[in-house]
Amino acid sequence: MSDPIFSLQQGAIPLLISIPHMGTRLDPQIATNFTQVAGFVDDTDWHLDRLYGFARDGGASFLTPAYSRYIIDLNRPPDDENLYPGQDTTGLCPVDTFDKEPLYLAGREPSEQEKIRRRQRFWEPYHAALQTELQRIKQEHGFAVLWEAHSIRSEISRFFPGKLTDFNFGTANNQSAHPQLCAVLAQQIEQDGQFTAAANGRFKGGYITRQYGNPAERIHAVQLELTQIAYMQESRPFAYDEAKAARVTPLLQQALETTLRYAQM
Repeated sequence: MSDPIFSLQQGAIPLLISIPHMGTRLDPQIATNFTQVAGFVDDTDWHLDRLYGFARDGGASFLTPAYSRYIIDLNRPPDDENLYPGQDTTGLCPVDTFDKEPLYLAGREPSEQEKIRRRQRFWEPYHAALQTELQRIKQEHGFAVLWEAHSIRSEISRFFPGKLTDFNFGTANNQSAHPQLCAVLAQQIEQDGQFTAAANGRFKGGYITRQYGNPAERIHAVQLELTQIAYMQESRPFAYDEAKAARVTPLLQQALETTLRYAQM
């Protein structure tokens, strides 16, 4: 593929880590309509492939996109329905940043036809790969775990007041994974004492978690929205912080091990 939409690395254990907001590329044609601020791709989920590197080394499958969420948000429904009714959120083809700065020059926002084109080019291939890999894992192991890896600035007044909880686990109100799992994951973080945690709080899981998590079919999906301040610099140039990350990775490893254990119950 000359212009890869995503990268899939197949692993040997029943775990798929999807990082749908890690992409940073901007399609050149679309970029002609963007403002200068769009070029910074500030709302990227930075460095998560590096933070979860231990899982790749341990045999997990990894699915990551090439293109930025400013092109299309892979964790939104194809019909652009608001997953959090009554709350402010960005859409399938975002028109502004988390700080409400416009992404498009005046009058150059994507048309409905353009949204369909992007959905077909960027969204559908990623989701087809995700679904196929989950089915491969399940067929091989008898069950599958989908871990939706996300991160976000710890303070964004548009979405939540004050400072966000550090570890935000979501299982669609216990519908996308073992019903006890989300609370157990948050409890483990709280017991460790270094970070705060929430279970199905502000972030309950986006479209991917809700769409593909099906415990009855032995596919368990968990979303973790991690504050970026826990492992990196939250402002440009968004540098990775090795010392901070070293505190986080053992907790991530524990969370993944717990999830795999619960998925086998």
